[in-house]
Order: sequence, then C-alpha cells, then structure tokens
Amino acid sequence: MTIKIVTDSSIQLTTAEQERYDIHIVPLTIQQGAESFVDGQTITRAEFLSRLQSATTEFPTTSQPTVGSFVELYDQLGADGSTILSIHCTGLLSGTIEGAHTAAQQSTSDVHVIDSKEIDRGLAYQVVAAAQDVEAGKTLTEIIAHLDEIRSKTETYVFLDSLDALQRGGRISRMAGLLTKLIKLKVIVRLTDTELEVIAKGRGLKAFTKEINNIREHLATQDVAEIGISHVGITDELSAKIQATLEQTQPHVPYTVALTSPVIMSHVGLGAFGIFYLTK
Repeated sequence: MTIKIVTDSSIQLTTAEQERYDIHIVPLTIQQGAESFVDGQTITRAEFLSRLQSATTEFPTTSQPTVGSFVELYDQLGADGSTILSIHCTGLLSGTIEGAHTAAQQSTSDVHVIDSKEIDRGLAYQVVAAAQDVEAGKTLTEIIAHLDEIRSKTETYVFLDSLDALQRGGRISRMAGLLTKLIKLKVIVRLTDTELEVIAKGRGLKAFTKEINNIREHLATQDVAEIGISHVGITDELSAKIQATLEQTQPHVPYTVALTSPVIMSHVGLGAFGIFYLTK
C-alpha cells in the first residue's frame, strides 16, 4: 500500500526537508482589504511580515484552505489507489483540520486526517517522521502510532509580546487563566492538546528572559533531538541570544531558526516567538 503525506502551509519545514521528502502542502489564503494571496505561492513569509508591520487599521488575515481544494488534492493523490495521511495544525488556532475532515468524507480516496495538536516546527516533527516512515515501508497503523509518540515528546512555548493579535482574532478565550484586563502584559504560553496554557506573564523583557532560562534548565535534564525557534520579526540579535542561552545546556543538537507562517503571525502578532523541542 502506497501512503502519501499531506499537510498545510502553517508548517515549518527546512529547505532541505522540502527537497528531500515528497510532502504535499495545501496553502492557506491571505487577505488584506480587497487583496488576496496564496500562502507560499503568491506571497512569501517576509512579504506577509512587511504587511503586518506596516498595517495600522486593516491587518492582513488568513483563512483555511477550502474544502474543495482539499478534495481536489485528495482525489488526485489517491487516483492510483494510494492512501492519504493528512496531518495538520492544531484546531486551537486554525479551522484547517475541520476542512480536512469534511474533505476526507467527500473524497473518493482513502484519507486519514490527523490533528497534530501542534503548530509550526512542532507540526514538522510529525510530518517529517511520517515521510520517513513511509520511505521505511511502515504501515499506516505504525505511522499513526509513531505520530502519537512524537506528539508526546514535543514541547511548544509561545512568547507573546502583546495580546492584541489574539484579541483581534478572538482567540483570547483559548488561553486558560488569562483575563482580558491583562492585555498589555507580555505572556508566555505552553501549547497543550486542549489549550494555550499561560505559564508566565510580566510587563518587561525580564519575563521572557526568566522563562527562557527555565526552559534552558529543563533542557539540561532531557535527551533532546532538535530545537526550533520561530518568530514574527524579532531581531537577529534576539534570536541569536535565545539560541545561545539554550545552547548552554544543549550545544550539540540541530537548531532551526526561521520566520513563522502567516497564519501563526496573524494570531500571535509582531515580536512573538516560539521555542520548540523534540526529545528522543
């Protein structure tokens, strides 16, 4: 049985991974006023960031792929009898997973949809593992079990410079234990299967520094496979400082540092960044 892998453009794949593995990416759509763009095709992440930075009242937004676009891809990929494994961004931040489920029911192909419960690089850990498992000849059952294992070994922390973007997007209610009156605070959240769990908050960069140091100390006790840092336009100096801090306890693991996807940018806002790590 041939298995083909599908994901969405919220994923954080390296160039090498994109070239190495046969991963099919369904793009999200971006709107700003009357303009519309296709994520990764007619607008880059850097271009989206520029629009976000210059916006004052009309902010760029993203929308999930249409059910029709999913059905078309599923039917095309499954025309030769292949099974489709479609792995997507957590439903906490995007409706993409719902569209994929609906399309799977409508498609003529054998489609299995997985909510990664992750975003960005955390999503990539599962998608790349699935692609590697396909190459290794593993069964669908084995691959899905492996994805569950990887999910349990992934940690994702998001550092929010402000809550303005989450408030605009109506996602504040997804953050446990946070009152909207704290809107001016810097907030650090941990992504879980069911919520954005607030683990720290404060009014200055000290809140960020303290939590990065906490992560560094925790990493010292872990057998880490890789670490990712994704961001919304933070300075090279800050990203280098974050990596240098984590390298104090994990100097030999591979690091991925990159702009996050437009869908994540639009939800978390300027100055935000995420730290992801996968343990062995």
